[in-house]
Amino acid sequence: MQLYPKIITDALATVTYAGTKKNIIDSGLLADQPKVTCVNQGTPDELWSVEVVLSFQKETDPFWRSTVKAAEAAINYHVKQMAEELGETDFVFDLIVSQEFKQQPRPEDDKLLPGVKNILAVSSGKGGVGKSTVSANLAISLARMGYSVGLLDTDIFGPSIPKMFNVEDERPYAIEKEGRQLMVPVEQYGVKLLSIGFFVDRNTATLWRGGMACSALKQLIGDTDWGDLDFLILDTPPGTSDIHLSLLQTLAITGAIIVSTPQQVALADAKKGIDMYTNDKVNVPILGLIENMAYFTPAELPENKYYIFGKEGCKTLAKEMNVPLLAQIPIVQSICEKGDQGIPAALDVASPTGQAFLALAQSVITVTNRRNAEAPKTERVHTH
Repeated sequence: MQLYPKIITDALATVTYAGTKKNIIDSGLLADQPKVTCVNQGTPDELWSVEVVLSFQKETDPFWRSTVKAAEAAINYHVKQMAEELGETDFVFDLIVSQEFKQQPRPEDDKLLPGVKNILAVSSGKGGVGKSTVSANLAISLARMGYSVGLLDTDIFGPSIPKMFNVEDERPYAIEKEGRQLMVPVEQYGVKLLSIGFFVDRNTATLWRGGMACSALKQLIGDTDWGDLDFLILDTPPGTSDIHLSLLQTLAITGAIIVSTPQQVALADAKKGIDMYTNDKVNVPILGLIENMAYFTPAELPENKYYIFGKEGCKTLAKEMNVPLLAQIPIVQSICEKGDQGIPAALDVASPTGQAFLALAQSVITVTNRRNAEAPKTERVHTH
């Protein structure tokens, strides 16, 4: 019996690749023409061998192993059936189906972001305290001071950064770099931005289990060309969740910044956020607290301060936890309005709110430099 490459490709055409719902040939997975060779053809010692290489986009393709096995089974069945039709029931051949990957694997977690000097997690114990607003304005203020800054929206289920930066319609594009396809962050107001909000329908709920959300987050971190950054700001989801654990396992976070309002219910949750970072298994330094919505000053009475949510609750907590109080941000209607319009308040550096966020950025720089001088580099959380 004579074997030809077409016999092998006909067999592969019967195998469906789950990633495209098309067969292996139509999916473009066959790296090259099957290699069919024969030793001592026409003699009793005749030996045929077949080599097939299937090419997948990346090693994390969930279907590559099952596809390789299905290809092996299809070739064996197809050749055996042809041999039986020709009456050569004792026909044997060697088959090797191997795989290659077009994209190089993602670097190990410890080597993910070699060009990023400081990774700061902006967190809150509960939602609604203005954490994303603080993250956005802090990032812009740092950029305005001449630092290279990235902002990663890690809230997979409630991303808000695209709206705050007026880039909801933007879509990151990909480049090839060192054998890998990497996303390029969207740039706005001098800040490199990435969010799951760029990839999902803004009007549809993201109904993902924790594992899917964490996998998407790792892609945003590790499959992105962040380049060289002085600061990468992580706008984290409220509370403590799978996302936080995934971040701690993936990145060596320089320090955490806790945002809270002065009211007691928010402060109680802020303590839980502090404990998440400072417990023995994590050991991420708390760089400081930010008291948001600290007080309200009406425009017609600029000297008056009304403590709607309580007075200096974060200041008291900061003293109790022995961490700096980085800023007290007042309730200002324009902060909310400008955030909704995609024009963060920090862009107006001459305004009182713009100055407040610049002062916050300077405080963050000071505590980060102090932390780096006095404490060893944070280690990722390792699970066993």
